[in-house]
Amino acid sequence: MTLIKKIFIPGLVVLASIFGAVTLMATAPKIQPTAVEPIATTVRVAVVDPQPIRLRVHSQGTVSPNTESALIPEVSGRVVWISPSLVNGGYFSQGQDLLRLESNDYRSALERARANLSRAQAEFEHARFEFQRLKSLEERKLASRSQMENSLRANRVAEAALSDARATFDQANRDLARTTLRAPFDGLVRSESVDIGQFVSRGNSIATLYASDQAEVRLPIADRQLAFLNLPVGHRGELPAEEQPGVTLSAEYAGQSLTWEGRIVRTEAQIDTATRMVHVIARVSNEEQKAPLSVGLFVDADIEGLLAKDVVVLPRTALRNGNRLLVVDDDNKLRYRDIEPLRLYRDEVLIKSGLRAGERVCLSPLQTAIDGMPVNPVLDSSQGATTDPDITG
Repeated sequence: MTLIKKIFIPGLVVLASIFGAVTLMATAPKIQPTAVEPIATTVRVAVVDPQPIRLRVHSQGTVSPNTESALIPEVSGRVVWISPSLVNGGYFSQGQDLLRLESNDYRSALERARANLSRAQAEFEHARFEFQRLKSLEERKLASRSQMENSLRANRVAEAALSDARATFDQANRDLARTTLRAPFDGLVRSESVDIGQFVSRGNSIATLYASDQAEVRLPIADRQLAFLNLPVGHRGELPAEEQPGVTLSAEYAGQSLTWEGRIVRTEAQIDTATRMVHVIARVSNEEQKAPLSVGLFVDADIEGLLAKDVVVLPRTALRNGNRLLVVDDDNKLRYRDIEPLRLYRDEVLIKSGLRAGERVCLSPLQTAIDGMPVNPVLDSSQGATTDPDITG
């Protein structure tokens, strides 16, 4: 009996376990495999909005005077007086006396020239009278031919001596006037090297002056940037007023942000061999500015360029593999699009063809972009910042 229990009960337990396992397997639900739906990548997009763009070219330069000349005496002498304006940075007006030389010797020369002129005038009048008298006598056969010829010669010599005396008098008068040096224009003194009592020689520079009414800035422009400016090719000399592009100069000076308006008046004929740059000249009239443009100031320049029509402005990061973009179609799928850029500058690209108004361009950086890949487009909040009608270059 004990043996039967030892064998029967374990066998019964095994059978019950097998039956339970078979029952569970028979009644278990069947697993149906399902495909995993891909999650669309969220990307930032900008809506294409073509518009006219005024191109601008950026440059920098140092202000220089429009007119600059050396103050050079035309006669020699000792300095007896100097204007208080004849100092570095001094201001003067046109026609103002700047310096006087000792004039005693030149006054004496003028008096001698005046005396010589009076004597020559008297000699000429006497010779002319004698010539007229002998001419009258010759007509009455009372004077010989040789007397007439001598009188004619004396008259001509006296006339030449009078002309020489007049020229000497005029020269002495000019030399006396030149002992006073006057300002040729309104302006400022850049430098001076003269003092009271100093002897200065004719032809030696004693100061450098420059005009204050206008200033110029020499601006280097890359050859490729000239295409964005409305400058006639091959023009010589100053540009006509209607063809002069506008330019805005700016600088930080005396703790203030200052701006000046001017015009591009000409281009230099040669190209700089070291930098391969072409230089354009900007001119500013100080009379039209709130504050005068100081010579020697370093300024930034924004030059007005061509007006380009139907241009799309996008961030430069939107470009993919050269001149290609990713466009989101109506099914929210990415499509590669070839475009023709007008200009690349700083963080922006200007596109002149390849896009239509209303299309959406992907701006987000993607490590792997496949044509036809589904995306979740979100309008970029900063899109309005890339539609400035004036683009600086």
